[in-house]
Amino acid sequence: MSAEEVAKAFTQHYYQMKDTNVDGLAGLYQDSSMLTFESNQVQGGAAIVAKYKSVGPVQHTVKSMDVQPSNNPNAMLIFVTGTIKIGGDNPLHFCEMFQLVSTAPGQYYVHNDIFRLNYGL
Repeated sequence: MSAEEVAKAFTQHYYQMKDTNVDGLAGLYQDSSMLTFESNQVQGGAAIVAKYKSVGPVQHTVKSMDVQPSNNPNAMLIFVTGTIKIGGDNPLHFCEMFQLVSTAPGQYYVHNDIFRLNYGL
Protein backbone atom coordinates (compact mmCIF):
# COMPACT_ATOMS: atom_id res chain seq x y z
CA MET A 1 0.00 0.00 0.00
CA SER A 2 1.14 3.53 -0.70
CA ALA A 3 1.53 6.06 2.13
CA GLU A 4 -1.63 7.79 0.88
CA GLU A 5 -3.60 4.51 1.02
CA VAL A 6 -2.30 3.70 4.51
CA ALA A 7 -3.12 7.21 5.74
CA LYS A 8 -6.64 7.11 4.30
CA ALA A 9 -7.37 3.67 5.80
CA PHE A 10 -5.87 4.69 9.15
CA THR A 11 -7.85 7.95 9.28
CA GLN A 12 -11.16 6.23 8.52
CA HIS A 13 -10.52 3.49 11.10
CA TYR A 14 -9.19 5.86 13.77
CA TYR A 15 -12.10 8.30 13.77
CA GLN A 16 -14.68 5.51 13.54
CA MET A 17 -13.15 3.98 16.68
CA LYS A 18 -12.77 7.33 18.44
CA ASP A 19 -16.46 8.11 17.83
CA THR A 20 -17.89 4.69 18.69
CA ASN A 21 -15.43 2.70 20.86
CA VAL A 22 -12.63 4.76 22.42
CA ASP A 23 -11.27 1.66 24.21
CA GLY A 24 -10.61 0.19 20.76
CA LEU A 25 -7.93 2.84 20.18
CA ALA A 26 -5.62 1.22 22.76
CA GLY A 27 -4.25 -1.24 20.20
CA LEU A 28 -3.07 1.63 18.00
CA TYR A 29 -0.71 2.99 20.67
CA GLN A 30 2.33 1.63 22.52
CA ASP A 31 3.91 2.48 25.88
CA SER A 32 6.23 4.94 24.13
CA SER A 33 3.36 6.73 22.34
CA MET A 34 2.76 10.38 23.23
CA LEU A 35 -0.40 12.48 22.98
CA THR A 36 -0.47 16.26 23.27
CA PHE A 37 -4.10 17.28 23.73
CA GLU A 38 -4.60 21.04 23.95
CA SER A 39 -1.05 21.45 25.41
CA ASN A 40 -1.46 18.58 27.92
CA GLN A 41 0.89 15.65 27.34
CA VAL A 42 0.19 12.03 28.27
CA GLN A 43 2.22 8.95 27.43
CA GLY A 44 1.24 5.33 26.84
CA GLY A 45 -1.81 3.72 25.31
CA ALA A 46 -3.82 3.42 28.54
CA ALA A 47 -3.23 7.07 29.50
CA ILE A 48 -4.09 8.25 25.97
CA VAL A 49 -7.36 6.30 25.93
CA ALA A 50 -8.20 7.62 29.42
CA LYS A 51 -7.62 11.19 28.22
CA TYR A 52 -9.91 10.72 25.22
CA LYS A 53 -12.58 9.07 27.39
CA SER A 54 -12.49 12.08 29.74
CA VAL A 55 -13.65 14.30 26.86
CA GLY A 56 -16.96 12.42 26.65
CA PRO A 57 -18.90 11.32 23.57
CA VAL A 58 -17.65 12.85 20.33
CA GLN A 59 -18.46 12.82 16.63
CA HIS A 60 -15.81 13.75 14.05
CA THR A 61 -16.22 14.86 10.46
CA VAL A 62 -12.93 14.76 8.58
CA LYS A 63 -12.55 17.58 6.03
CA SER A 64 -8.97 17.03 4.83
CA MET A 65 -6.04 14.67 5.25
CA ASP A 66 -2.42 15.15 4.15
CA VAL A 67 0.42 12.67 4.42
CA GLN A 68 4.20 12.98 4.16
CA PRO A 69 7.02 10.49 4.53
CA SER A 70 9.11 10.91 7.65
CA ASN A 71 12.92 10.98 7.78
CA ASN A 72 12.55 7.39 9.01
CA PRO A 73 11.63 5.21 6.01
CA ASN A 74 9.34 3.17 8.31
CA ALA A 75 7.27 6.17 9.41
CA MET A 76 4.87 8.77 8.04
CA LEU A 77 3.19 11.96 9.17
CA ILE A 78 -0.56 12.45 8.78
CA PHE A 79 -2.30 15.81 9.27
CA VAL A 80 -6.10 15.85 9.61
CA THR A 81 -8.56 18.75 9.80
CA GLY A 82 -12.27 18.65 10.40
CA THR A 83 -15.04 19.31 12.87
CA ILE A 84 -15.86 17.65 16.17
CA LYS A 85 -19.08 17.62 18.16
CA ILE A 86 -18.48 17.08 21.87
CA GLY A 87 -21.50 15.77 23.74
CA GLY A 88 -23.82 16.78 20.91
CA ASP A 89 -22.88 20.47 21.10
CA ASN A 90 -22.26 22.65 18.05
CA PRO A 91 -19.32 21.50 15.92
CA LEU A 92 -15.86 22.94 16.56
CA HIS A 93 -12.94 22.93 14.13
CA PHE A 94 -9.99 20.69 14.99
CA CYS A 95 -6.66 19.59 13.61
CA GLU A 96 -4.73 16.47 14.53
CA MET A 97 -1.28 15.25 13.55
CA PHE A 98 -0.06 11.66 13.78
CA GLN A 99 3.29 10.02 13.28
CA LEU A 100 2.73 6.39 12.36
CA VAL A 101 5.67 4.00 12.75
CA SER A 102 5.78 0.59 11.10
CA THR A 103 6.32 -2.46 13.28
CA ALA A 104 6.10 -4.93 10.37
CA PRO A 105 5.06 -4.74 6.73
CA GLY A 106 1.59 -3.18 6.64
CA GLN A 107 1.43 -2.75 10.44
CA TYR A 108 1.72 0.63 12.16
CA TYR A 109 1.27 2.18 15.57
CA VAL A 110 0.73 5.82 16.54
CA HIS A 111 3.98 7.10 18.03
CA ASN A 112 2.94 10.77 18.18
CA ASP A 113 -0.54 12.32 18.28
CA ILE A 114 -1.14 16.08 18.61
CA PHE A 115 -4.73 17.31 18.88
CA ARG A 116 -5.82 20.95 18.87
CA LEU A 117 -9.21 22.69 18.70
CA ASN A 118 -9.21 25.71 16.36
CA TYR A 119 -11.20 28.61 17.74
CA GLY A 120 -12.25 31.77 15.92
CA LEU A 121 -12.38 30.37 12.39
